[in-house]
Amino acid sequence: MGPLYNGTTCGTIKDGQNCISHGRPDFDYLYWRWRPSQCKLPKFNPNTFLHLLSNKHIAFVGDSMARNQLESLLFYWSPFLVKGVEKSKAGPNHNELYVDTVDEKWGSNLEHIDMILLSIGHWFLHPAVYYEGGLVLGCHCPELNHTEIGFYDVMRKALKTALKTIIERKWANGNGIDVFLAMFSPSHFEGEWDKAGACPKTKPYKEGEKMLEGMDADMRAIEVEEIEAVKVNAKQIEGLRIEMLDVTKLSLMRPDGHPGPYMYPFPFANGVRERVQNDCVHWCLPGPIDTWNQILLEVIRKWSIQSRRKE
Repeated sequence: MGPLYNGTTCGTIKDGQNCISHGRPDFDYLYWRWRPSQCKLPKFNPNTFLHLLSNKHIAFVGDSMARNQLESLLFYWSPFLVKGVEKSKAGPNHNELYVDTVDEKWGSNLEHIDMILLSIGHWFLHPAVYYEGGLVLGCHCPELNHTEIGFYDVMRKALKTALKTIIERKWANGNGIDVFLAMFSPSHFEGEWDKAGACPKTKPYKEGEKMLEGMDADMRAIEVEEIEAVKVNAKQIEGLRIEMLDVTKLSLMRPDGHPGPYMYPFPFANGVRERVQNDCVHWCLPGPIDTWNQILLEVIRKWSIQSRRKE
């Protein structure tokens, strides 16, 4: 089965993910598909998607992985889900996060949102100072005079804050909401990303060839624990549905699906340079991330069937 759409004629693909138009010479990555072991995953049908979400406000909220997924398909840029100040040339050279305060860029619109898909993870790897209760909690910052506390517990706190805010605000106004959390999507840098690391593979891993481990496993574990905890409470709230969009394994298996050097147009047009920047985090479009939306659509479709049976 070929790609779901044409990467050379689709005008909405962001340049950094438009691998075909940027001169990527191999095309096998367009034809590999994730096949679940116990079911058949239908092809993404845009008409079905639009029908099921007719007159609904769906929001993709989070980091650049959420934006990457939406580009495969309104997006709110909120890489930490909580209030944050991103590092910049004019401001701090590290991120600042307020782990107990939701980012109101999306939080203030919850009243009008019917379905929300959250994405969190990769931006917590960057240096940051963390605040809680108006005080410095610690940091992930080797060069600053604060207590180093890493990023795992902070990401957990941020996710807790986001989920708690969604439930409390939707419960207060009596409206239901469907909540998805996209599980952590591993990168495939061979070498450090900021030291000429690359993702040169052109084929997926075979089953058993690559295992989920280290940071990737830890990040996913945090997300699973928090979602499962919230799902227990969600059963008591009418109109609230919470689900994991579990894309970790299928993403882990696809080192071939990243833009790599083709995040830029024709990076080797003038010969092979000594250093070429690679994107081994995001995904080519078309590419593996299209499967995320196939899974999303299938869950929404099943929810719709269940709702009709209850009527």
